Amino acid sequence: MYAVIRDRNQQATVRSGDVVMCDLRSDAQPGDTVTFDEVLLVSDEGKVQVGTPTLEGASVKAEVLGDKKGPKIVVFRFKRRKNVRVKRGHRQKYTAVKITSIDA
Repeated sequence: MYAVIRDRNQQATVRSGDVVMCDLRSDAQPGDTVTFDEVLLVSDEGKVQVGTPTLEGASVKAEVLGDKKGPKIVVFRFKRRKNVRVKRGHRQKYTAVKITSIDA
């Protein structure tokens, strides 16, 4: 059984037991339970339910594991012959959640 959920501006395909990195939730502590109400699709052994745009009454429950940082992204700005060189880095913060159940 799997589901496609929408969390803020991203979609993810999840199964029970998966660990998913979602956008940072500053109020969530490790061990808390998070519910994703925007379920777009649920598939259970060949039986597929598709929402328009979301499924009524479907939800995905997850347990918060903690905050993580993504890979470092280097942004380098360069203009030739102008002595312009700017190097900046960025690491996005995520919240790791483990999917516990899919209710359809």
